[in-house]
Amino acid sequence: MARHLITSALPYINGIKHLGNMVGSMLPADVYARYLRQRGHDVLYICATDEHGTPAELAAKERGLPVDEFCAQAHDAQKAVYDGFELAFDYFGRSSSPQNREITQHFARRLNENGFIEERAIRQVYSPVDGRFLPDRYVEGTCPHCGYDKARGDQCENCTRVLDPTDLINPRSAISGSTELEVRETKHLFLLQSKLQHEVEEWVARHEEEWPQLASSIARKWLNEGLHDRAITRDLDWGVPVPADTWPELAAEGKVFYVWFDAPIEYIGATKEWSDQDPENRDWKSWWYESDQGENPVRYTEFMAKDNVPFHTVMFPATELGIREPWKKVDYVKAFNWLTYYGGKFSTSQKRGVFTDHALEILPADYWRYFLIANAPESDDSSFTWEHFTATVNKDLADTLGNFVNRVLSFSKKRFGEEVPAGAEAGEPETKLGEEIAALLSEYETQMEALQFRKAAAALRALWSAGNSYLEEKAPWLEIKTNPDGAALTLRVAMNLIHLYSVISEPFIPASSKAMRSAFALQNDTATWATEAEAKSLTFLPAGTPFTVPPVLFAKITDEDLETYKERFGGAPE
Repeated sequence: MARHLITSALPYINGIKHLGNMVGSMLPADVYARYLRQRGHDVLYICATDEHGTPAELAAKERGLPVDEFCAQAHDAQKAVYDGFELAFDYFGRSSSPQNREITQHFARRLNENGFIEERAIRQVYSPVDGRFLPDRYVEGTCPHCGYDKARGDQCENCTRVLDPTDLINPRSAISGSTELEVRETKHLFLLQSKLQHEVEEWVARHEEEWPQLASSIARKWLNEGLHDRAITRDLDWGVPVPADTWPELAAEGKVFYVWFDAPIEYIGATKEWSDQDPENRDWKSWWYESDQGENPVRYTEFMAKDNVPFHTVMFPATELGIREPWKKVDYVKAFNWLTYYGGKFSTSQKRGVFTDHALEILPADYWRYFLIANAPESDDSSFTWEHFTATVNKDLADTLGNFVNRVLSFSKKRFGEEVPAGAEAGEPETKLGEEIAALLSEYETQMEALQFRKAAAALRALWSAGNSYLEEKAPWLEIKTNPDGAALTLRVAMNLIHLYSVISEPFIPASSKAMRSAFALQNDTATWATEAEAKSLTFLPAGTPFTVPPVLFAKITDEDLETYKERFGGAPE
């Protein structure tokens, strides 16, 4: 049994996330984690809210709350949405935790001892109106690379280029909006990434052939441009404080670590949070400290959108390498392009697109889970439109899967009662169906193992379609007139398909899978997956197994619904 550590990019604390954020990190990670668990692997899926940095302070200021109180409330609000989407984290932590503070400070001390941190005097933007130095995200302006006029001082949201506040054209304070800014001297800690360039290059070279092209190309681009020493401290009231035992002057000035220094460390911190809840049975270091993994090493997979790739493939590995301790580094980076909304970007800051809490208000989670994974932006950007969403839900979920389940169970109940009928022995059509199901299941497994989610969704859809084709071919509603035993056989096989679907569809649509499975009162139903032989024979359910007809799994989205959604959320741009 393999051990799999899975993390998804930490969602920022400043507001509920949109569908693009969901499909670019947490949802595919959940689908993969669920699949691996069903296949018998030891899985630890870790995530957390990213609570430090200027987004937290600005959002708290806007709400009129102390930042710690705001973060606590926002964490609970985000967690409630993720529960609604049935994201099965093993632990969902907080980057403001004592565990993350402890480990972040340890990392900084070790980097300093090894000569990879340097204290430097720099010239930084100061706002007389605000009476403070402005950290990077407190400065907004026009990107010098693409001309985007709402770029932040750390990164342009439009072109994803990493920036310094002094790079911006026409800069302004994000606090007061003042353009009366000065540049003054202050001291900060710098991570000497330039000294780690070759080590990072060698590490990336050992992994990039396995990574998706999107992840490897972004990492290689950064390395080809050369790694630069970067400031890892900021002038903020909220964050992991610089330890006074190592940098007393900076600690006295209230410096905290840059959010992009401590946020990736929170993957480890959250694992320690998880472990500290049950220390007798959970060992966080066995997941993160390679020397503690023995003969069963951990495979570590990260999920993120493309704007997070540089930090996870270059900056955080540089940090881990510089510590000179055997911390686990990522094996596979699953990177995603953008999910657009009618061709425009989903944007938390601009409130554009469908946000996850609103999505759950109008339709169950499984509708969204299936659509998003089936259209995941893997090889290129993909577009969300209400028309596409409606067509997918109605065709794949309501017609192909939901209608199959309802037709089979309702017809069998009407003609044979509330137990799985016995009927005749399986014949050539059933043998042919079993071969097809086994082949499609193998394809589904192959694509899931390869983390090719759109292809996996296509294979799952083909499995559902195979059941419909079998039902149309056998036509039990006609067969029963001349061959009741043959019709009973057809329905028994179809019910076994429903049970199979309930098991293998669970990573994509967990609530609907549970409803399908609970329709059968099967004793000792402990199946977590199906073997090739089981897929071929389709004999999960013995004759006589009681069943009930569940409520409609998927209601079709009507034209009236479609117009209502477009009016609420906006349709195609003019």
